[in-house]
Amino acid sequence: MTQVFVVNSGSSSIKYQLVDLESGTSVMGGLIERIGEPGSFIADHVEGMQIVLDELGEGRDILAVGHRVVHGGSAFAVPTLIDDAVEAEIDRLSELAPLHNPANLLGIRAARAALPGIPHVAVFDTAFHQSLLPAAYTYAIDAELARTHQIRRYGFHGTSHKFVSEEAARVLGKPYAELKMIVLHLGNGASVTAIDGGQSVDTSMGLTPLQGLVMGTRSGDIDPAVVFHLKRHAGLDVDEIDTLLNRKSGLLGLTGMNDMRDVQEAAQQGNADAELALQVWRHRIRHYIGAYYAQLGGLDAVIFTAGIGENNALLRRRALGGLAHLGIRVDDDRNELMSREARVISPDGARVAVLVVPTNEELEIARQTASVV
Repeated sequence: MTQVFVVNSGSSSIKYQLVDLESGTSVMGGLIERIGEPGSFIADHVEGMQIVLDELGEGRDILAVGHRVVHGGSAFAVPTLIDDAVEAEIDRLSELAPLHNPANLLGIRAARAALPGIPHVAVFDTAFHQSLLPAAYTYAIDAELARTHQIRRYGFHGTSHKFVSEEAARVLGKPYAELKMIVLHLGNGASVTAIDGGQSVDTSMGLTPLQGLVMGTRSGDIDPAVVFHLKRHAGLDVDEIDTLLNRKSGLLGLTGMNDMRDVQEAAQQGNADAELALQVWRHRIRHYIGAYYAQLGGLDAVIFTAGIGENNALLRRRALGGLAHLGIRVDDDRNELMSREARVISPDGARVAVLVVPTNEELEIARQTASVV
């Protein structure tokens, strides 16, 4: 048995893939949407999971089921075989990820009920970042309050950062344990991670995925006092501020558009707000590159991944332009080449290699699941 069934459950959706470990390819996959919504013929995740299993068909030898879980808190540093106690801990951690963990649990419970004789494994977005040292994950607030309410940096996109960094080492033909890398996961959600010898040593997202880079609808880094100002002077309550920073900020807040392709097109047509948004987006990326270069004490590679990072040559060049003094350069011809393969886009002999590496979180989840069972 070499196939792992990978499940990524949302509040009203089930995204799934059947991954063959020997070939590293997806045998089949799909997305069930609008579960439980008005007008939908799928009442709940139990029905949705049955539709998925009907699609998979009978007679498949599935090694295990791998579940993406967004928040593992401090409890989960490795992929973990799911039992009732693990389910309960994932549920308890929902207070740290109220939009994600409850939805992940819906898929876990439906799949465990439908496939009771197969091992189920939770793979956590936060797990890769459990190698952060206290100096990197501790916020400078009242220590007892922080301990009581689990307030610290956790980081996210961990499966992507792990997969991409390992793949980059393979492309470079160098030992993973000897490389210092900065991975830029640039999509509608975006994060950057400093990786030293295969260990995450710093990452831009924090207690939640709100901190860090400018994203499609999230503000990223912001002075915490802005929250007080909005409460006192704009009359917004806590929930309204939460919605503002998570759902109405970032590119959307700056331009009215949350898709980078639309923002880029508007900027090219002379839209000043869109051009400013691109400059803010770029400024934040370079801020983190400089900070993580210093934290790592050197740098072997910068890696682009995710929707924008993999597909937008202009923004890759714009993000790294003017960093030649740090040994970071992009070869224009290599950068413009469109490919689904992992590749180097820096010039031969560059002090820091620049790569584009398509992420494959489903394959990483499948591999981590297999490592447990």
